[in-house]
Amino acid sequence: MSSYPFQLRQQNNASSATSLLESTAGSTRGFKETDSISNKFSLSADPAAWGSSNLYSNVPEADDALHNPDAKRDRTVDHGGTMFTARGLMNLGCLAFLAIGLVTLFAGYPLTTYFLKNGFSNFGGFNIGGINASGQIPEMAGNWALIDIATPKDAYSRKSYTKGKKVNYQLVFSDEFNVDGRTFYPGDDPYWEAVDLHYWATNNMEWYDPQAITTKNGALEIKLERKETWDLHYQGGMMSTWNKFCFTGGLVETAVTLPGPNNVQGLWPAIWMMGNLGRAGYGASLDGMWPYTYDSCDVGTAPNQTVGGLPVAALSGGDPSANDALSFLPGQRLSRCTCPGEEHPGPVHADGTYVGRAAPEIDFFEAQGVGHVSQSGQWAPFNAGYDWFNTSDNLLHLNSYKGGAFQQATSVVTATNQDCYEVGGNQCFAIYGVEYKPGFDDAYMTWINDGKPAWTLFSGGLAADTRVEIGARPVPLEPMYLIMNLGQSKNFGFVDEENLPYPVTMRVDYIRVYQPEDEVNVGCDPKDFPTAAYINKFAEAYTNPNLTIWTGTKAVGGFGQKIPRNKLVAGGCPA
Repeated sequence: MSSYPFQLRQQNNASSATSLLESTAGSTRGFKETDSISNKFSLSADPAAWGSSNLYSNVPEADDALHNPDAKRDRTVDHGGTMFTARGLMNLGCLAFLAIGLVTLFAGYPLTTYFLKNGFSNFGGFNIGGINASGQIPEMAGNWALIDIATPKDAYSRKSYTKGKKVNYQLVFSDEFNVDGRTFYPGDDPYWEAVDLHYWATNNMEWYDPQAITTKNGALEIKLERKETWDLHYQGGMMSTWNKFCFTGGLVETAVTLPGPNNVQGLWPAIWMMGNLGRAGYGASLDGMWPYTYDSCDVGTAPNQTVGGLPVAALSGGDPSANDALSFLPGQRLSRCTCPGEEHPGPVHADGTYVGRAAPEIDFFEAQGVGHVSQSGQWAPFNAGYDWFNTSDNLLHLNSYKGGAFQQATSVVTATNQDCYEVGGNQCFAIYGVEYKPGFDDAYMTWINDGKPAWTLFSGGLAADTRVEIGARPVPLEPMYLIMNLGQSKNFGFVDEENLPYPVTMRVDYIRVYQPEDEVNVGCDPKDFPTAAYINKFAEAYTNPNLTIWTGTKAVGGFGQKIPRNKLVAGGCPA
């Protein structure tokens, strides 16, 4: 380390002392020691004084010729030239490459990605990894496509049961249930979810528990057994594709072995479908939605299907248990009469009125008595006396049950294949299903039993009824989801608990959905009948089974919401 700082401090200390003494003596000679330090260490302002005379601008330097052009001097070596030398071209090429690279990175790549990217599908289960409409992801990787990889290739297409070769159907969804041990608790499966609730609306005797449903020996199994579950003496199962897989129009086939024997009454197996704006078992979501399928603004949308005590036909000839009133429904909650600005999922007609929305029901089959099933559709609003138009296009043997204060049924009882039962038969699988074309005019529904068409309901059967002043009801236009369940209820008939051989099991070999090749419409939130935004906004009504009605407080099972104003009902639309 240099001693210079130390020496300088010593000298400064000495000069400070001397200066102090001289100042005290009143000396006018200044600081001698300071002068000495200045002479010793201070550099002169003139560079020549410390050997740097070449810093003057008028003093030539050895390399000045390199910086001062001289035409006369340089003419012998300066012959002009060209920029297009190899080196120049390399420099230009490098600059061009860098420019192209930057443009590609910040403009070309984003544009290419945007136009070439593959959009995510919203066909029920969607997005990468099979995410469904509820945001759930299957817990294990595997066969989660819309079409089961186990579906035989010869099942990829079908001819129409109703129109024959005029309609070619293509497979859009299938589940073969070939993988054993599947479970259907929330989040287990991208398309199916079992419920955990009591189906109070029909006074079922069992509790629906996901534990009752699994896959075994290449088939889905839903078991009903004597088991104490939440203060009920039986346990059954129900699962659906609600808000996960939906479709609009087409053909559904399912192969089923019915539970128990074919000669003992009381079981209630069913495979059916419902509009996605209502969730089976969740009463608040169904209040004012089920079983409507309606797009007119008239008295058919009003509570009890009347306005101001009219029409008279709606006040008599109805349900004896309801004092002969035709309807005890609360009115269509999301109707064409809904006032502008009220809660409604849309869309809107060209005249500015809302499209009537609802949760219609179509039953592939429900067990009926012994050795038979009921194959039906449920409707609202109702015909006078629940008598739908059984015209020449609809000549058939009707179910004796035509409806009541809460639903009208177009229902036919058909005989089953007596061998395709769990007990007493050979446990074969009979094919049940529905083929339907949505809408008015040329719309229809055909029910299938044992692989053959059982009966067809044409749109004329659902025509306008002037007796009760209602318009035509369309064959459901809503996106529909699939439901399977096995339970029992005395509401549906006598239950022979003594002779039913519990536990009993309904087995489903497969379920397949087809649609016309040029009319594929799969998804729970189609643009012309959206559901997602409405369901998300009122999610609790679709997830809390303890909410049984749309209005009212939770103390009485209410969701606490308001019924959208109907312009025909008292109060009407605000001015």
